[in-house]
Amino acid sequence: MASDEAVIGCTGVLLLGTRGSAGPGEALVRVRGGTETFLAWSEEPLPKGAPVLVINSRGSRQVEVIEWADPLEALSGEPDNAG
Repeated sequence: MASDEAVIGCTGVLLLGTRGSAGPGEALVRVRGGTETFLAWSEEPLPKGAPVLVINSRGSRQVEVIEWADPLEALSGEPDNAG
């Protein structure tokens, strides 16, 4: 299956933590005017609830993520929740 370019650069939150090379977690990602779930892979394990940024699409509803801190959140002082 082809990669899903629309999801790259989108943010979300982990519903299930990732395990690094040991396996994926699950992310709820804001994309296409709503939210969708994807299998989420990361180089390092990330905990459930971590905010993430999608950096690559593997196709088949699988994405690669990194932990993300919204730079605008620091200006507003309020957390940004996915969903």
